[in-house]
Amino acid sequence: MKMRGQVLILLLFVLFIAEGTILPWLLPDSWHPRMVPNFVYIVILFVSVYYSRHTALVLGIVFGLIHDVVYYGFIIGPYSFAMGLSAYLLGLVFTARRAPMPIMMAAVLIGSFLLDSMLFAIDQLFQLNHQTFNWALAQYMIPDLFIHFLFALIIYVPVRKQLQRLGTRVKKEEAV
Repeated sequence: MKMRGQVLILLLFVLFIAEGTILPWLLPDSWHPRMVPNFVYIVILFVSVYYSRHTALVLGIVFGLIHDVVYYGFIIGPYSFAMGLSAYLLGLVFTARRAPMPIMMAAVLIGSFLLDSMLFAIDQLFQLNHQTFNWALAQYMIPDLFIHFLFALIIYVPVRKQLQRLGTRVKKEEAV
């Protein structure tokens, strides 16, 4: 578990760094202030469905907190809370270890919408956002859904295989 778990953590850190350095160059300037795809969260959703919802909860809280500190800054905790809770909830709903691609893509779409909705609600609660939900849906939630869906399609096979290997290796170590 140690080696594959370390590779997973390294992958999440590389994706986190790429979100802040490479991704702004790839997205058009008109998209950047509103829409910031969260690829780390998509991998955490894969962990939630194919490995363990508890591990996804911890990863969501940790990487959400890092996201809050580095990018968000207004208040500490919205991303941490939203990423951890939504990853855990999706792990409860989608419990199949060998979930087929359509199920995983549905989990990505639901998870992406849930994350953005929770963040919107937190911003509304603390009066950091003065836009309507319909505006947010059209301006950044639906484009985020599209980009998250494409990213999930690209990484589906390699990430699923690695997480399934990690799961079988852990079960073998527990049996010994």
